[in-house]
Amino acid sequence: MKRYIILTLFTVILSASVFGQRLAYVDSEYILRHIPEYSSAHKQLDALSEQWQKEIETKFAEAVKMSKDYQADKVLLTDEMRKKRELDIIQKEKEANELQQLRFGFEGDLFKQKVRLIKPIQEKVSKAIEEYAGRENIDLVLDKSSVTLLYARANFDSTNDVITRMGFKPGSFAK
Repeated sequence: MKRYIILTLFTVILSASVFGQRLAYVDSEYILRHIPEYSSAHKQLDALSEQWQKEIETKFAEAVKMSKDYQADKVLLTDEMRKKRELDIIQKEKEANELQQLRFGFEGDLFKQKVRLIKPIQEKVSKAIEEYAGRENIDLVLDKSSVTLLYARANFDSTNDVITRMGFKPGSFAK
């Protein structure tokens, strides 16, 4: 019985401290769309991605062409020539796969470029949110973009305040 009373008292004290906190939420994707550098960085990343994808597709197309040529010539080739052509095809496919991993794999070139271009912008947003929360005496700021919210009052949305704090005009963003 004593444990039950202590547990209940602890729960009441803990919940009272939670209700005393001030919180707000922002939509980081919406904020990022208001930052011209982000739009520019995204365009650069898309262009690089498209260029690298074409490069990879060319490598795979070369392997497919080599394979078709091999199939057409197979009956005319000696065993030694067949083995060499098969190894060449395998090597070409391997090169294409390695290039794909180099460009788009975990910690590949695209990831590194994204970090180089996007991270400074994200840090700028993070600092603006931190300054806003400090100025407005807010205890907790949630990101609407990455946290699922089942309900939120509109008066808690501080997205436009952060955009204004960063020196941009809310409501007019580049796509």
